[in-house]
Order: sequence, then structure tokens, then C-alpha cells
Amino acid sequence: MASRVGTRLDRQSMGRLRLASQRLVPMQAAPPVVPDAAASVAGTVRWMTAMQAQDLQAALWAVGVRVPGAGLQDVRSALDSGAVVRSWPMRGTLHLVAPEDLHWMLDLTAARLTKSIAARHHELGITWADIEKTRDVALERVAGGGAARRAELFTVFEAAGQPTTGQRGIHILGTLCRHGWLVQGPLAGNQQLLVDFASWIPVSRKLERQEAIAEFLLRYFRSHGPATVRDFAWWTQIPLREVRAALEDVKEELVELEFEGTSYWLSPATASLLDGGVPGQRSVLLLPGFDEFVLGYTDRSLVLAPEHANKIVPGGNGVFKKTVVAGGEVIGTWAVTGKGPRAAVVPELFDENRPPGVAAQAALARSAERYLKFLDH
Repeated sequence: MASRVGTRLDRQSMGRLRLASQRLVPMQAAPPVVPDAAASVAGTVRWMTAMQAQDLQAALWAVGVRVPGAGLQDVRSALDSGAVVRSWPMRGTLHLVAPEDLHWMLDLTAARLTKSIAARHHELGITWADIEKTRDVALERVAGGGAARRAELFTVFEAAGQPTTGQRGIHILGTLCRHGWLVQGPLAGNQQLLVDFASWIPVSRKLERQEAIAEFLLRYFRSHGPATVRDFAWWTQIPLREVRAALEDVKEELVELEFEGTSYWLSPATASLLDGGVPGQRSVLLLPGFDEFVLGYTDRSLVLAPEHANKIVPGGNGVFKKTVVAGGEVIGTWAVTGKGPRAAVVPELFDENRPPGVAAQAALARSAERYLKFLDH
């Protein structure tokens, strides 16, 4: 039976527990020494299990903000070397994952996503025979360790009698990636080249479905907890009945925390912070748009007051703004003005009648300095 923590909590404490589990604040009083930021980039992505990455620039900072001392080039180098990969492991959304995890994640989720977009493929006139044909010509194009831009593969598809207009080409590429034939590889500017999956990821784990769901769930609660079973089911789009069954396999390695009548799950290490005070009370963080701290849960109300939800995704347009997070709570958004030496972070707080105090202003300034330094390294 998993341990149950019965303690008085508030939403800010729950948010700070998530900051700790997501490595946005250190578990200890002092931050750990990081001798090799580049190596820690891959380790951080592996710890997080999967990180939202539909916006590449946001994803680079999402990693950087979690790795003390890391610079932009450290994160880009991890993508260039294949130490981190960017693909569609779930929800049809790009994520950063560890390379050895991608294949089993795709095995879990690709069939469900393929079924959900079958009607769209019918509209676009994409058949399985078309997929097989484009697979063959794409793999021929990138054979021998080659790489190709999206436009180059579209040209190859067109030459093979496969139209790419009207989103047809994008859907074909997505299908080839979801089935583990292609994967996004090194960066060319701000675009990733497509490479042969088997060559780029020579070591790829294979897991049985029940084992895979159990590992996915355990790692999610360790890196995102406190979170609910429904959060995970939404995050992965794995059926809730399978998620509940998987919980029975891993609950002994987790702690159950009841808050406002709902069961949350987290790692024993994160739960232990309740004994000595949850860290991050004075923290002020500048997080990117689409960050896991906000988007990693179906219910975001623990860290984002519902009345402010529209301010980070205006009009529900699906484009999430960068957020200011103070003490585990989203209190505003931010943007950057100017370039180079004149670049500056400009916050826009939700409540203008409650300006941050002197200590919070200093913490905000340090976070801004850290972000600008990240861009230059």
C-alpha cells in the first residue's frame, strides 16, 4: 500500500512541490554543482520523461532553465548529437525525449493517434500504400547516414507521384516518424533535418504494453508530481482504465497525497520535502511558453488561477505565452524587447495593484539575467 501523506497544504505548496519535482528549484538548500552542463541537458530530458517542444525556441529554454550553467549551444548540441530527440511521442505534439525511450513511447501511442486522424487522411487521399511508397523513397534519400530538409523530402515525394500540398506532405512525414522510420535529427538553423530512425537511434528499448505504461506512469509522477491519474491519462492519451491498472503495479514506489478531496501521486523524495519545508517559496522564474509546469497537466488550477488562464493563451488560440512563476504560482507573463546587448525582459503581471517586493524584484532580475546569459552561450 502506498504511503498516504496527511498534512495541511495550500495551492502554493503544491505548486512548489511541482517546481521541485520538475527540477525548477533544487531539492537541497544549495544548488548542486554541475560539472558538465551539456551532459546534464540529456539527463534532464531523461528525468522529465517528455517535454513539450512544438515551439523549438521555447523548448530549448525549457531545458536550459532546469540545468544550472547551461547555455543555448549546450541544448542545441544535444539535439545535433542525438543525445536528445524531438518527435511526436504522444498527442500528436512534438516533445523532447531521451532517444532510448522514443520507440516504446511510439509503440504505445501511435496506433491511437493514427485512428484519430484517419478521417483527415481519407480527406487528403493518403492510403497505406502511399505511406509505404513514401517510406521507401525517404529512406533511400537519407540512406548511409544522410539527412534531408522537409522541403527536400517533399520534392522526393512529388517525384514519386505523391502530392504534398494541402498538408498532405506534413501528414505523410508525421506518419513516417510515428512509425519509427524517420526521426528529426540535427539542426540546420532553426529547422531540424530528417534522418533514418534506425541509424540515428541505434539503441532503442522495447517494452511490452503493460510494462511500458507502468514505466511511463512512474516516471511521470516522479518528474511531474504531485499529479493525478487523470493528468497522466490526458498527457499521454492512454485510456484511463489502462492507467489505473498500471498504477497498481507502481503505487508502492510512490506516495499518495490527498488535497481538497483529490488523490495526487508523487515520489517519496519530493514528498519528503513536506517534513522540512517545501523549497522555492521566494523563487521567481521566467518559464517559456508551453512549459511542462503549466501544460503537463489537464488541471492547471493548482498553479494558475482560472480567472487568469485566458491571459497565458489569449482566446484559447493554442499559443501559450511565457510565464512568470513566483513561489509556485503563475503570476504573469513576460516578453523580450530589443536584441543583443539591448535585449531586456519585460514582465506583465496579472495584478498590477500588487507589485513585487524588493526581494521578489531582485529574484526576477536574476532570472532575467540568467535567461539573457543562456541566449549568449
